[in-house]
Formats: sequence, structure tokens, C-alpha cells
Amino acid sequence: MAAPLLENLSESLGSPEPAVRLLLSILIGYPCALVYRRFLFYQPATVVHLFHTFSGLALAAFNFGSEIYHSAVCVLVQFLMLRLMGRTVTTVLSSFTFQLVYLLAGYYFTATGEYDIKWTMPHCVLTLKLVGLSFDYYDGGKEPSELSSEQRIAALSSVPSLLEVCGFSYFYGGFLVGPQFTLRSYQKLVAGELSDCPGKPPNSVAPAMKRFALGFLCLVIYAIFSPYYPDSYFLTDEYDAQPFWYRCVFILLWAKVVLYKYVSCWVIAEGVCILSGLGYNGVVDGEHKWDACANMKVWRFETTPLFGGTISSFNINTNAWAARHVFKRLKFLGNKSLSHVTTLLFLTFWHGLHSGYILCFTMEFFIITVERQALALVRDSPLLSKLANSALYPLIYVVQQCLHWLFMGYPLVPFCLFTYDKWLKVYSSIYFCGHVFFLATFLIIPYIRKVLVPKKERSPTKQD
Repeated sequence: MAAPLLENLSESLGSPEPAVRLLLSILIGYPCALVYRRFLFYQPATVVHLFHTFSGLALAAFNFGSEIYHSAVCVLVQFLMLRLMGRTVTTVLSSFTFQLVYLLAGYYFTATGEYDIKWTMPHCVLTLKLVGLSFDYYDGGKEPSELSSEQRIAALSSVPSLLEVCGFSYFYGGFLVGPQFTLRSYQKLVAGELSDCPGKPPNSVAPAMKRFALGFLCLVIYAIFSPYYPDSYFLTDEYDAQPFWYRCVFILLWAKVVLYKYVSCWVIAEGVCILSGLGYNGVVDGEHKWDACANMKVWRFETTPLFGGTISSFNINTNAWAARHVFKRLKFLGNKSLSHVTTLLFLTFWHGLHSGYILCFTMEFFIITVERQALALVRDSPLLSKLANSALYPLIYVVQQCLHWLFMGYPLVPFCLFTYDKWLKVYSSIYFCGHVFFLATFLIIPYIRKVLVPKKERSPTKQD
């Protein structure tokens, strides 16, 4: 009965059935959170863990059938590592290696040349959770003075139970598309501590519905405009026949539209976390905050003219996880650029094995480097600073936004098209203009800075 209904709904929406299943599963998180608030908030921890485990497993089975055994195997192995190997570097390295190799093997055996929704999609989220769990357990054995403030908050004082790890792993608000959160946050949720009313369910319905409404709006925008900007159009003769300016503008508009696919899912999922209480982030300036699970800063995402601003407002929890568990733990290398490159390399393979991911994250590094050079030039040059703050700023902002989104879309092409033959065809059709631009600015900006700014007045560029 359910299958024909899903097929009809899929046809009506013009979306593949797996995508419809995924969206419905994210939405089901809202009634799950209501059940938790209404019936389970005062129940013992064991009952709450069981509810989170079985509701998450049910959603996984609804989407991926018998392939849920992949996640079950990794959760069990992770628990055994913590129990049998203890708080050791070996535990952390073993966890990192096993979980990442299992994910990469999944990519290798299931990958196609298309964007497929399969068991590896939630598994990449789970991989970060379980690897982060090993780090947090390891940190719990150190002296507090040896830890950063982030590490102290997340550190585990004791080994979790298997049921606790399962509830944490399968929690309906984060199992499918994120966000990332720590076991300590999950433990506080189960203990009823994440509430603006101590000892009572949180007053989080209104903020949760605001995020749902915003996520739904983003979903509607994507549903309306995505048929006009399909990935497949890049590979058609019609696209090749268009004027050069049209091909570039198409990339700009396509990038804006395609990212709403991710924005909508993350913001709707965040609403589930807020409704359950997991999104509670304490009191700031006398106001209760609900952004602990925020994976998007939508206003900043829409208004920033900077590449760095877009990156810092997009997939926030994953970026924070990579910064906390990869970038900052590579401090012993003594080189921020090397730590940055290594972190991007990790994120590349975490996303998948396609060449498009490698190219995308490589270009991200150079884009950010060029932008930092440009910002340092404007900051140090009185002439350029005056121009940037003049009455021409609105015009400069519009031009900057156009360039920003054109060159945000440029590295997204291989990210979304995956394979060498596809992204090379697109780049060839626009004469590798992005590569030429980035290389030219990378070489020219330092020279211009030397000419316009005396050496003693130059500020250092950030490399983190």
C-alpha cells in the first residue's frame, strides 16, 4: 500500500522516490519529537534511549531496507573499541581508520555517476559521530587543564553503554542528514537538562516552527526553480551553443538554486532538534538561544559577498567537527596552511571518491587564499579602503556578489557532476575562465600589494 502511494507522490512532485522518502523521514522527526516531549520526557533514560534507537532504525529501514546493517555493524564495533581498548591513542586511531575505511568501501562499491540517495548518505554523518565519540572519550581521561574549552565541554567522564551509543547514533533529529552533536549534548537531552524551564519540556515549539517554515520556504524555492537549472543541462549541445556570458550566468543561477537542496533539509532537520530540546544553547544577553544544532546561517548565506562568509554559514556543524577533530589536532605540524590542506583532504574523501570532490576542495583552498590576499590589500591600501567605504559601495556590493556567486558555482560544477568527463566538458565550454582568474589574481595581488602598500604598513594575511 505504501509503495504505490510513494510512487504517486513522487510523480506528483516530479522527484525521485528516494528523495521523497528522505524528505518524509526528516518531517517524521517532528511527531517523534512531540512524542518524546509529551510522553517520554520524564521517563528513565533507558526508555528514552530505546525510543530514539528504534525510531531511528525505523526511519533507516524505511529508506534503505536491510542495508541498515551497515550502520549497526559500525555502531557495535565502535562500542567494543571504547570498552575493550580504553582511553588510548590506539582507540582513536583504530576508530578513525575503521570508520573511514568502511565508509570509503561503501562509496567504492555503491558509487555511480549520479547523485544517489543510498545508505552511504546517512553513514557519512554517522562516521563523524562515531569518530568524534572516540576523541571525546579519549579527552575524558586527560586533565582539564590539558584540554581546550571545546574539548572540556565534550569530554566523556565514563564509557557509555551500548544502548546510549545506539540512541546517540540513531537519534531521529540527526541520523539522516545531520547535524553533528556530541554524546555529552545527547546525554543532557536525555537527562532533561536542555530546557529553558529546568525539569520541564522546553518552550521550543515556536523557534522550531520558525526553522521549519524557513526550511519549507527554501524547499519550495528549490522545487520551483530546480527544473529550470538541472545539472544535466551542462552536458547538452544546447548549453554549448549558448553565448559565453549566458553559460557563465547559468552557472551563477544554478549554484544559487542547487544549494537550496541542502539548505532546506538542514534547516528542517534543525527544527526537529530544537523541538526535542537538543537545539537549546543556553542564555545569551538574557535571551534563550536555540542554535546549538544550527547547520545554516541563512541570512548570512544570502547576504555575504565573501566566499569565506558563505563557507562559514554553510554546513556549520560539519565544518566545526572538522576544525575541532582534524584542523586543531594537527597543531603539532606547526603550519596552519598544511593543517588546512590536510583538513580539506579529509573532507574530500569523506564526501566520496569521485574526482569532482578533489577538484572542488582544491579550488576552495585557492579561492579562500586569493580572497584573503584581496582583503589584506584593501585593508592596507588607503586608496582602496576609501573606495570600499565610499558612496560607490552599493555598486561594488552588487558586482562583488555577482563575482562571488559565479565563482562559488564554478567549483560546485565538479562537486555535483562527479566524474572527470562531465566537469571537464563544462570547464572546456567556458574556457577554464575560473582557473585563469584564480591563477591570475593569486599571482597579481601580492605584486599590487607591494606596489601600493609600503612593507612596514602591510598586515599579515590570515592562514587559518
